[in-house]
Amino acid sequence: QVQLVESGGGLVQAGDSLRLSCVASGRTFVSYSMGWFRQAPGKERKMVAAINTSGSSTGYADSVKGRFTISRDNAKNTVYLQMNSLKFEDTAVYYCAASNTPGVVTTDRLYAYWGQGTQVTVSS
Repeated sequence: QVQLVESGGGLVQAGDSLRLSCVASGRTFVSYSMGWFRQAPGKERKMVAAINTSGSSTGYADSVKGRFTISRDNAKNTVYLQMNSLKFEDTAVYYCAASNTPGVVTTDRLYAYWGQGTQVTVSS
């Protein structure tokens, strides 16, 4: 089992950047595929970015391609989401998640562990 704690959210203006971090407890972080999801008010949760166990492969939602970058540091048990050129429509609660399924996992039902979320608000 793994526990996930996100940080780095906040209130920014359109065009600004933020970096989210997610620290995982336990010694088996390297065995989990990781993902970032977001949920805006009144909308369903959606995948933002995902990364495999080694960090060699990543995947992104079309809406964030070219602006967001997911990465991981297995020595620090941490996964990051660098968000550049933020837009108003990026406003949401962002969740970090861990999956036992190998590869770049884009389906939320395959993630067994979830953080509590961090709020990102982009003012236009």
